Amino acid sequence: MKVADLEPRLIWQCFDEITRIPRPTHHLEKMREFLVDWATRHGIPVRTDEVGNVVMSKAATPGHEDAPVVILQGHQDMVAEKRGDKEHDFLTDPISAYVDGDWVKADGTTLGADNGLGCAAGMAVLLDDSLVHGPVECLFTVDEEQGLVGANGLQPGFVTGSVLLNLDSEEHGSLVIGCAGGKVTQCTVPVEKVGVPEGYEYYKVHLNHFKGGHSGMEINLGRGNANQQLCRFLWENWRKYSLELACIDGGGLANAIPRECWAIVGVPSGMCAPFEKEVENFSGMLHAEFLLAEGDGFTFTASRADAPSEVLERVAAHNIVSAVFSCPNGVQGMSNAVEGLVETSCNLASVKMQEGKVVVTVHQRSSVDSRRDEIADRVRALFEMIGAEVRFDDAYVGWAPNPASKVLEVAVESYESLFGEKPKVEALHAGLECGLFLAKMPGLDMISFGPTLKDIHSPNEKANIPSVAEFWKFLTDIMRRLA
Repeated sequence: MKVADLEPRLIWQCFDEITRIPRPTHHLEKMREFLVDWATRHGIPVRTDEVGNVVMSKAATPGHEDAPVVILQGHQDMVAEKRGDKEHDFLTDPISAYVDGDWVKADGTTLGADNGLGCAAGMAVLLDDSLVHGPVECLFTVDEEQGLVGANGLQPGFVTGSVLLNLDSEEHGSLVIGCAGGKVTQCTVPVEKVGVPEGYEYYKVHLNHFKGGHSGMEINLGRGNANQQLCRFLWENWRKYSLELACIDGGGLANAIPRECWAIVGVPSGMCAPFEKEVENFSGMLHAEFLLAEGDGFTFTASRADAPSEVLERVAAHNIVSAVFSCPNGVQGMSNAVEGLVETSCNLASVKMQEGKVVVTVHQRSSVDSRRDEIADRVRALFEMIGAEVRFDDAYVGWAPNPASKVLEVAVESYESLFGEKPKVEALHAGLECGLFLAKMPGLDMISFGPTLKDIHSPNEKANIPSVAEFWKFLTDIMRRLA
């Protein structure tokens, strides 16, 4: 079965169209053009703003004109992650989505159901004339995944609603009423390259196929961080084998747990056999440590590599390895206000070599802004000790829960009526745009919900088909009740 043939047909047809549009964060020109053309094609009023946000509107069902204006909100961009062996250009190629049992998946890349299904739901509401609702505004924001650019740039009056339904959560049956804020720390370490020493053999040491995932939603699952674990190996063996480092590359986006990291290292020629045994032993240890969190599908290997023309100056290289190994990563504190909620976390997202420097990117999250800033400052203090220039980017505020929310009350009643059980009401450690919306539109009444998605921000991302049908029932029933 094709994705577009799934039920509810309208939402899946819209999502199928979206998967054909390249839309990685910060490259949304084609997506914005698609949305404007799609609205024009269907006779739907549409506007854009200076930062690229798009809003479409639909009049109320006759007789419900006095109902509050409801904003349906999703973000245009998707996280662009792929398997190392997958040939895919996110700037030009469509996502290859397919049906596998109860799931929609992608072939070797992120699926983009985060937040393509949220956008598709808004588009389907605009198309479906059988629904009962008040006035509707569908807001499609830009660059949520890095910097929340659209929410930050939203100008007064671009949307007018008093109720906002954020369609960017990933567990059907969960109503989200709060989320963490975050900040990205970028550490740039200057490095000098020197001549290759004599008497060395070179290896590509490669940690690959960790599960990765969303650095907010899945930071509490104990998954491995490829950058940190590879540097752990290098640090433990640096002096024993007098290692040289020619290059290192790991991770990708700030909000994705790194699945892969590799380095080219030099080993004295007479020590190759014991070094290879160290790799074998370390691999066994990693599998023992991470079996429950990662399964046994990941690999840690060393293969012979050609000798490079240069290596990194030895002290600077060791400093970088040491700092990455030592960097705060994972859960840093649990909430005392909400049982089971991660309060503060840190994701050692990427280690990248550039001309004359190594750039390490770390993403901090917390529902307490001062704790977010404290962890960012700890990262800064660590990397400044090795001569790094440190800057903070993309800070965003959290969303404080409002248990007295009227739309929450309506949503709980709707869920109980439709599904015969109470929904889970919670705050998330992930970042949502809602806190920024509230800062710009005080008094806005909001909740966030969505269908069930798994392994978002990784090539294993998948969308649960039955939950999309239930999500659609839920969304349209909330709108009917609000009208």
